[in-house]
Amino acid sequence: MGGDHYQTLGLRRDATKAEVKAAFRRRALRDHPDRHAHSPDAAARADAARRFRLASDAYRVLSDDRLRAEYDLRIRPSSFYGRASSSASASASSASYDYGYGYGHRRGGGSWRRPPPGGGGAASAGFDWDLLLKSITRRGFLINLGFASVLLTGAAFLDGSILEIWKMNNSGKSFEDAMESIEKVKIQKGNR
Repeated sequence: MGGDHYQTLGLRRDATKAEVKAAFRRRALRDHPDRHAHSPDAAARADAARRFRLASDAYRVLSDDRLRAEYDLRIRPSSFYGRASSSASASASSASYDYGYGYGHRRGGGSWRRPPPGGGGAASAGFDWDLLLKSITRRGFLINLGFASVLLTGAAFLDGSILEIWKMNNSGKSFEDAMESIEKVKIQKGNR
């Protein structure tokens, strides 16, 4: 992964899927390795193959809505994440295998831990709203939230139902009266 996918295909950031497809097609026709297979210059063949791989990767990311949204979050300007520049983030992503989730393995023995937002300095006291929104809109979180709400609703319904059943079966009695009558029955069974 290298550079900016939009620059690789020669596109603006608001390009449509049709524009992405057309730009990839132009790059593929120009740089496809089969087109340069008979070139006597090995460096030119290797360079064309590298450009084709970059264009293929850019097309794969920009044509998939989910991957494109994650990519756009990663390359936002520095005001969002406190990075020095978007080109610095692009070069950092080229040296890592993080796939947009923040827990990637960096080449050269890096860490599996997510760096704190804003670089971890004193300037990172702000809250990362993008990360929060991204986390709470994940499918797993929403499924767990739905499951928890069903459980809580069921518990509240059962609690009210049990109280109503108690009142129906023990009208006029308090809980203490009912416990005394149970104790009396136990004592009577014990005396027999």
